Amino acid sequence: AGSDGGSDGGGATGRSVVRPPSRCPKYCSLSWIKMGLDMDPMFLAWSYFRRRKFQFCADICTQLLDENAYDQAAWSLKTRALTEMVYVDEVDVEQEGIAEVMLDDSAIAQIARPGTSLKLPGVNQGGGPSMAVRPMSQSGRPITGFVRPGTQSGRPGTMEQAIKTPRTAYTAQPVTSASGRFVRLGTASMLTNPDGPFINISRLNLAKYAGKANLAKTLFEYIFHHENDVKTALDLAALATEQSQFKDWWWKVQIGKCYYRLGLYREAEKQFKSAIKQQEMVDTILYLAKVYIRLDQPLTALSLFKQGLDRFPGEVTLLTGIARIYDEMNNIVSATEYYKEVLKQDNTNVESIACIGSNHFYSDQPEIALRFYRRLLQMGVYNCQLFNNLGLCCFYAQQYDMTLSSFERALSLAVNDEEVADVWYNLGHVAVGTGDINLAHQCFKLALANNNNHAEAYNNLAVLEMRKGHHEQARGLLQTAAALALHMYEPHYNFAALSDKVGDLQSSYVAAQKSATAFPEHVDTQQLIKQLQQHFAML
Repeated sequence: AGSDGGSDGGGATGRSVVRPPSRCPKYCSLSWIKMGLDMDPMFLAWSYFRRRKFQFCADICTQLLDENAYDQAAWSLKTRALTEMVYVDEVDVEQEGIAEVMLDDSAIAQIARPGTSLKLPGVNQGGGPSMAVRPMSQSGRPITGFVRPGTQSGRPGTMEQAIKTPRTAYTAQPVTSASGRFVRLGTASMLTNPDGPFINISRLNLAKYAGKANLAKTLFEYIFHHENDVKTALDLAALATEQSQFKDWWWKVQIGKCYYRLGLYREAEKQFKSAIKQQEMVDTILYLAKVYIRLDQPLTALSLFKQGLDRFPGEVTLLTGIARIYDEMNNIVSATEYYKEVLKQDNTNVESIACIGSNHFYSDQPEIALRFYRRLLQMGVYNCQLFNNLGLCCFYAQQYDMTLSSFERALSLAVNDEEVADVWYNLGHVAVGTGDINLAHQCFKLALANNNNHAEAYNNLAVLEMRKGHHEQARGLLQTAAALALHMYEPHYNFAALSDKVGDLQSSYVAAQKSATAFPEHVDTQQLIKQLQQHFAML
């Protein structure tokens, strides 16, 4: 019933809302000197920092350091400003590349029990909509309503699947390694200092700075985020925690972050557990849960989140973490319950509204889904994905007057070819629903013109060709769709039905077996296999 519209699913909008840049002049000269303002330069720099104008803050600190190179306050503030320019919250960053997925040697059991692993799709738990109604992602799980860090990798099962770019990605190549993104961040950060690095890390006396509590923490964050030198940051954190006699929980969390970045998950787990014993913090619980998810222990992560809720009742991030894990484990009903709990605490949580709306849409409740998406529109979310989903909900709720205008708005807001292709694909569904086969044919062709790897459009175009009696064209389109999306059962079943119709029983049986592997509960596939087996038995 819908393509993923550029988000992580046909359901819902999946774009995070980004804070707009401050309205400030393009170039800031240090006019505080010329204007003769009676304001202390250090105070002005701190004011810029508080207003998130970090480049202006760093410029003033640079002049102060030119006048007095030993000004620790200016040095510390400039360090913090440079760090904030490239700061990425480690809690939400979870992007696995081919190296992390295919060369992972930290798995405890290669064949896990159903319902205990994120690497196995598992069966549909809790009575949610089946694959026949709700499309599946590349990893074999139902698509959600929101793009989250880590959803692009999809935990592929084979190297061939890993190399293929998921349709939710915005790059022309798959993510090869999570470390590559951190390296790019580190090199890009050097642009803030054209004359060279602000701090020469290789010449630092780490033991001396570790003893200065007021400088060590800002220096650590600068090394970790700005310079991306994890090993040096780990050395500094180890010296600092030794100076504090192992009583400072903050340093233990930082050591755990370094271990996690280096791939030493068990060592990171020990550090986070020790930090939680000293001081229970929500961030530390989230870091430890990340370790368990990377170790493929979702049940342990769920238990940790629920223990955290006992200590911090109603904490939105913990509730969201539980809902995400249930989503990945294909337990849609439990995930929806926790997303509703999130909305009780924070009724403007975009992710929860989008996921609940997506679930209602695929549960054949488009009117209720429409209310959730309208709520997102009222909150200021204004993008292609939202109007794409509004158009689908209006069509299936029989509000035809708003359907085409929503899709027109979606096309005008599309920022890349993939989004345009998804909108045309959904317009093709609308045309099929209204009986205009020629318009549907043109829409699917336009979807393929914008995105040549749109497997669903190939499949639906093949069905239209079959209705026209063009069997050879249909076979070619179905083979293309099956090669592009191994997780879809529709191309395999359609190819099997077409081959059976023209008398190619062997090809029909092979394709039907592939369809049964992708969707074991599909009744038509089971009947076709049974019919073919009877044919073969008669021979």
